[in-house]
Amino acid sequence: MLQDLIHIPLPFKLPMVGSEIVIHGFGLMLVIGFLCAMWLARFMARRSRIDPELFSNAALIALFTGVLGARLSHVLENYKYFARNPGEIFDIGSGGLTYYGGFLLAFPILVIYARRKQIPIRIGMDIVAPCLMIGLAFGRIGCFLNGCCYGAECQLPWAVQFPYGSYAYQDQYERGELKSVPDPLVDDNGKLLTNEQLRRNYTLAYSPSGDPVQVPLPPETKRLAAEQHSRPVHPAQLYSAFTAFLLAAVLYCFYTVPHTPGHVFATMLILEGIARYCLELVRVEPPVDPKLFGSMSLSMVLGIAISALGVILWFAFSKVGGDSGEIVRSVSATTPSGATPAIA
Repeated sequence: MLQDLIHIPLPFKLPMVGSEIVIHGFGLMLVIGFLCAMWLARFMARRSRIDPELFSNAALIALFTGVLGARLSHVLENYKYFARNPGEIFDIGSGGLTYYGGFLLAFPILVIYARRKQIPIRIGMDIVAPCLMIGLAFGRIGCFLNGCCYGAECQLPWAVQFPYGSYAYQDQYERGELKSVPDPLVDDNGKLLTNEQLRRNYTLAYSPSGDPVQVPLPPETKRLAAEQHSRPVHPAQLYSAFTAFLLAAVLYCFYTVPHTPGHVFATMLILEGIARYCLELVRVEPPVDPKLFGSMSLSMVLGIAISALGVILWFAFSKVGGDSGEIVRSVSATTPSGATPAIA
């Protein structure tokens, strides 16, 4: 876990920034994933004789709508927490983006964009498929650095323990699974001291008149916090990252051989839905609706739905028919360099 990678001090204070610029691990991985996915989309578009700039614009649209949908989905999935902490709803830098939420909002917007720009729809979907997996892979690495989306407790050799103040540590403390938390790390209300309080080296108390008073922390507090770790858990974020990289490679190889247009995208939905459902078995997520879905989380339910959609699209695209090579040759023969192709 490495939430803050770099601290860049400033000679002056900036509004909403303060006296230093902090490069967060989660945000950096999102940027790297976005750039790699956009590069791959441009590369594959160029191979298909489609103007790569169209996919650069599509990537920017996907970035905005995807982050919006991903955050909205995460907030809805954890609505009880955000109902108590509404100020954190827009705190994207702290992590908390649900992949399927971003996908479900960005996908229809991108389809509309493709039709307006007359991009071959099914070829465009096939190009996007491995790019989505690349973005997901780097995003999951960011989750690992941020400590969110952690796995269930385990005793495997590769299990990881997150430090004091991490999501895993806080959640395990609230569930009563940590039995040896030192008293100096717990305030009078039974709440853990935050990392911000440790950094500032004081906590707040209230005088008899109700005024807040800064109370310095005992000298050993930071040392005690540094010695604390969560119970061992699955590195579920790294499982997901590895799976996404593997799927991206499989989908790209599938794209390079003759295939029915749209089948690469359908395959991505089928495989990603299955993979996500299996990975959720080693994650800690609340059930979406125990009465309807039992112990299944929202991502499990969506994983089943996404795989089912992939199967439907596979057969639907098979009925439409066509060959990816023929469409690429048609676009190349009828579209001047830099022009916009017609829909296939």
